[in-house]
Amino acid sequence: MSALIDIDWLSEHNYDENLRIIDCRFSLGNPSEGRQLYKESHIPGAVFFDLEKDLSGYVKKHGGRHPLPNMKNFLRKVEDVGIDNDTTVIIYDEKEGAFSGRCWWLFQYIGHEKVYILNGGFSAWKKAGGKTESSVPVYPQKSYRPSFNETIAASLDEVKSIASGERDIPLIDSRSRERYLGHEEPIDRIPGHIPRAINLPWTDGVKDGYFIPGEEQNKRFSHLNKKDPVIVYCGSGVTATPNFIALKEAGFNHVKLYIGSYSDWVSYNDHKVDRE
Repeated sequence: MSALIDIDWLSEHNYDENLRIIDCRFSLGNPSEGRQLYKESHIPGAVFFDLEKDLSGYVKKHGGRHPLPNMKNFLRKVEDVGIDNDTTVIIYDEKEGAFSGRCWWLFQYIGHEKVYILNGGFSAWKKAGGKTESSVPVYPQKSYRPSFNETIAASLDEVKSIASGERDIPLIDSRSRERYLGHEEPIDRIPGHIPRAINLPWTDGVKDGYFIPGEEQNKRFSHLNKKDPVIVYCGSGVTATPNFIALKEAGFNHVKLYIGSYSDWVSYNDHKVDRE
């Protein structure tokens, strides 16, 4: 089943009792911008999840710039906004697909079945004339029973085994070509990429705020075997999630996210990095 739903579907079901909408808008250059935009205007009934406060843990020496959040804290947030195991969850960001993708992946990680991304995001909702509001909703707290899906998270040891040549499975670097080649590195301390990684920028799978159809995603990954496991990474486990979703939309069943991604990899002095 697709991870995506469209504007028309949400317009018809926006006020369903067992539906919860999550606003994940965020700006990496201005971390407070998303919350401010939410306060000004959001889809009616939507609650706000912050990338750094809700969808990430505390930054430490290792683990990357957006490490996996403490699951007790994440589950408390889920329960506080009235989500239980039977709730249908719809997630949106402005239109990037990366911030909503990170939230979607975390719901997949706790075993939530009915979770979807609003294709086109808030930008498409407004363009279609969708209603907005500024009031912050309050919902009765619910209880959530997680069933953690560790199969979608790649460990550091798994990535090391690929980088060393011990295992031969695709490792996809989702960043721009320039960062992959080491020609530029605006954030992490060492430019380059994890050895043996291939470059498939996540932006090739999202056009004008919409994920391209599964058939086109298929073409992007036509050189890969759908029966093989695939691991995706980016700088900090955020912009790799659109590639994770794109692979699933294309029919790949064994996809994993290296949550710490490149920022975690280069936090270890003994890890090699390739350029060009």
